[in-house]
Amino acid sequence: MKEQYTISIFTENKVGLLHRVTIIFTRRHINIESITASESEVQGIYRYTIVVNETRENVEKVVKQLEKQVDVFRAFYHTTDEIIHQEIALYKLATSSIQNGLGLEKIIRDHHARILSLEQNYIVIEKTGHKAKTKELFEALKPFKVLEFVRSGRVAMMKEVDNFADTLQELENTYQSE
Repeated sequence: MKEQYTISIFTENKVGLLHRVTIIFTRRHINIESITASESEVQGIYRYTIVVNETRENVEKVVKQLEKQVDVFRAFYHTTDEIIHQEIALYKLATSSIQNGLGLEKIIRDHHARILSLEQNYIVIEKTGHKAKTKELFEALKPFKVLEFVRSGRVAMMKEVDNFADTLQELENTYQSE
């Protein structure tokens, strides 16, 4: 049965690595729901966070194949219950569509969002939260003429206490003893 998984991949920052990573998903006909790349807590190590809806068996195979890539240090997969995650969404509204700012202000407060930028022709609102909550705010803002909407990919951390620097040291010790 398909389930939502978050895959974390720790890598070097090399040109073409993202392409090699996504090819692995493409060859297995696995659609990537979201992907985020950023620095990790270890200097020089980068982290890809990829969300997929797939069977555990297929996710396990993908993670094993990812770890065979030369520039990949480790890859992990987790169910949604095993992680803490958020997304960020930005909404641009035309100021001309806001006759009564009180209604908009109430929506912003009710959805725990904030005004990020107030310009002459538009206003930008920011919301962090889970995908369902950012979509919910989008629906509430539709009467105000949404000019643009963008949502980041998932950023996530494991709930269990884990330190990637320790994992990296274990890997280094393993390679040195071989």
